[in-house]
Amino acid sequence: MNPHYPQAPVVGVGVIVQKDNSVLLVKRAYEPRKGLWSIPGGKVKLGESIRQAAVREVQEECSITVNINDIISVVDLIDRDEHGKIKYHFVVIDFLAQYIDGELQSASDALEAAWVSIDKLDEYHIPELTRKVIQKAF
Repeated sequence: MNPHYPQAPVVGVGVIVQKDNSVLLVKRAYEPRKGLWSIPGGKVKLGESIRQAAVREVQEECSITVNINDIISVVDLIDRDEHGKIKYHFVVIDFLAQYIDGELQSASDALEAAWVSIDKLDEYHIPELTRKVIQKAF
């Protein structure tokens, strides 16, 4: 077994934050999907509920407070190396959330953060799976 690759899937959360007709996007600072635009999210910490993790991740990455609503989807994100070995396997629970307050600014794992009108998503390099989850939420 290669100690550099995971031995089990990691549970994560993603958060589709709505404000008016816009969605919150972050440009990822780290792998997986470094440099791509996505929704805020990350790993669930031991002893933390998935809803607590969702609120924490948005606060850490974007400095805003949100109200977590419904689960929108549950997806597997599996990335393999050139030999077919699994590099990352995340089971991600995506939530819909509403903006409450705070001034948007990128922090933590986000290079940038932006409110993006739903009709302007094509202007951002967003993975197809993320785009589908956002469209499902709207």
